[in-house]
Amino acid sequence: MEAVMATMQDVARLANVSLSTVSYALSETRPVTAATKARIEAAMSELGYHRNAAARSLASHRSHVLALIFPAMQQGLGGTVTEFVASAADTARQSGYQLVLWPFGATQSREIRDLAQQGQADGVLLMEVRLDDPRVEALRKAGVPFTMIGRTARVDDLSYVDIDFTRTTEDAVAYLTDLGHERIAFLNHSQASREEGYGPTVRAHDGYTAAMRRRGLVPHAILCDESPGAGRTAMSELLAGDPDLTAVITMNEIATFGVTVELQSRDLQIPRDVSVLAIVTSPGVGAMSHPPLTTMHAPGAALGRLGVQSLLALLQVGETPSTDPVLLPCPLEPGGSTGPVPPERRR
Repeated sequence: MEAVMATMQDVARLANVSLSTVSYALSETRPVTAATKARIEAAMSELGYHRNAAARSLASHRSHVLALIFPAMQQGLGGTVTEFVASAADTARQSGYQLVLWPFGATQSREIRDLAQQGQADGVLLMEVRLDDPRVEALRKAGVPFTMIGRTARVDDLSYVDIDFTRTTEDAVAYLTDLGHERIAFLNHSQASREEGYGPTVRAHDGYTAAMRRRGLVPHAILCDESPGAGRTAMSELLAGDPDLTAVITMNEIATFGVTVELQSRDLQIPRDVSVLAIVTSPGVGAMSHPPLTTMHAPGAALGRLGVQSLLALLQVGETPSTDPVLLPCPLEPGGSTGPVPPERRR
């Protein structure tokens, strides 16, 4: 015998409320008291009633979808991004939303505006943010609430969460100088990312340079493409510029492996001869090298959770950000790639 599916009328009858009250509770178009909502949910559970998501979206004029704009899909999802996406999707799901990916770069602002104006998403999370990012203006014109995972140069009246690159680079330089290092180089992201005004590239460079100069030390930074081969070349250039280099900070996960290979090919032991500290890294990346890297892990899960929470708060309030911007440092995870400067190499 075929089971009979419960209807909204059945829910209303069991909860002892009107049909319209059940509709309001499901669509969230009008306030319903907590006690009444609890009775409705209990009745739904007892009857095995499942709300129709499409009907709920039509009734509330919401898609119950959040869009994540992440342009680097052709490169795949790295460890930090995967951690971020998983956390963001889980946080959205717990609040009754689904997270979808929109793979649009900074040059595709028209496509973003068109989708947003069609009501394809209630709100947007914008990643890979440039200091001057045309996607921000496109989202503003579309009238869709959005939160940045990263920051533009001007952030007035904008909602964002980001890594605190100033604090992270300060902590990195402080950690190495406490070990006696003074000749500390910095291997950054690519020249192209710098020219495009990619926020992390610019802010990390500025933070490292300021941290070195505050200590009366000479900064030695280099830009590097995202490959092991480029990492080897960059490390070779750094040693050519300063043969007495004792430490290198890297913010280029793939190139870091080339750095360690180049050092070992020159019979330079890590960390006895040169310490390597990888910052803004994916979880578990330290264990992929020998010796295991000392890292500063990017807080991807926390950023994902806070980004969605910030966006959901914005959806509730309106156009003005309802939560303070959040900057998170990268915590140090000790490994075997950093150590004190040998006495014979101290100045």
